[in-house]
Amino acid sequence: MVDPNLLVGFETSDDAGIYRLSDEQAIVVTADFITPPVDDPFTFGQIGAANSLSDIYAMGGRPVTCLNLIGFPSKDLGEDILHGIVEGALSKITEAGAVLAGGHTTDDDEPKFGLSVTGIVHPDRYWRNVGAVPGDLLILTKPIGSGVLFNANLKDWVSPEALAACIKTITALNRKACEAALLFDIHAATDITGFGLAGHGMEMAKGSGVTMNIDASTVPIMQEALEMYQKGVTTGVNAENRSLVEDDTRFAAGLSAWHQEIFVDPQTSGGLLFSLAPDQAKSLLTVLHDSGIQSAAIIGEVTPNEGPSLRFN
Repeated sequence: MVDPNLLVGFETSDDAGIYRLSDEQAIVVTADFITPPVDDPFTFGQIGAANSLSDIYAMGGRPVTCLNLIGFPSKDLGEDILHGIVEGALSKITEAGAVLAGGHTTDDDEPKFGLSVTGIVHPDRYWRNVGAVPGDLLILTKPIGSGVLFNANLKDWVSPEALAACIKTITALNRKACEAALLFDIHAATDITGFGLAGHGMEMAKGSGVTMNIDASTVPIMQEALEMYQKGVTTGVNAENRSLVEDDTRFAAGLSAWHQEIFVDPQTSGGLLFSLAPDQAKSLLTVLHDSGIQSAAIIGEVTPNEGPSLRFN
């Protein structure tokens, strides 16, 4: 038996579940955790928290309570590192206007951190990753490329400036982008995380029964990320991400193989992808820029289903 109050479950790979409590309020629930992309505990906590909170924002919700989810090798690392991770997370939870209500820590071979987050949303005004319609324009709010930059940094190939810019991007909450978009009629929304822009874009396109045409030249990309792919750096997830989308995605002949890799680059705490009507998209882009999200860009358009769900032109 299906509970009619479960408004969003797992059928369309949405970013979070939504359960209606009343005619005026529903809860948004999600859980996520990651391994450390950086060595600094405080920064790791910030990234892990921002990544988890993003799922609430991707549904148009407001985070309220958070629970820590921690795997920690207590025999190898000191409590000061654990405290640093939690302090970093708390800084982002507080910035989000939510509270840390507890959590669970277990012994593990390597550190893992994330949050279980509960948010609230109106049961008639939430976003899903389906619902894009032909004629819509697509807005992406953050640049992509964090996956390859972190791998390349292990080789000391990334400049301090590019790495700092990457960390600044992924520790930034999607709160401002969500709040700006709530002023508009969003047809579909998702956040760009582990499956990359191609994977999450394909989910949106297939779920909506449309084709999404992305102009590769307009997609915001992190400093030095393309250069790293050109040098031959990749991630352990790129091949899997590409295999997930290859049957439903077409890349223009002019896009080199290394350039294509940026679109399957796994993101941590990536930006929001919105689909909405053209006039609204242009107005939203202005609001995003005015709120300080200068990297936000219109990256493509939605057309009727033309075969492949996703095209990079």
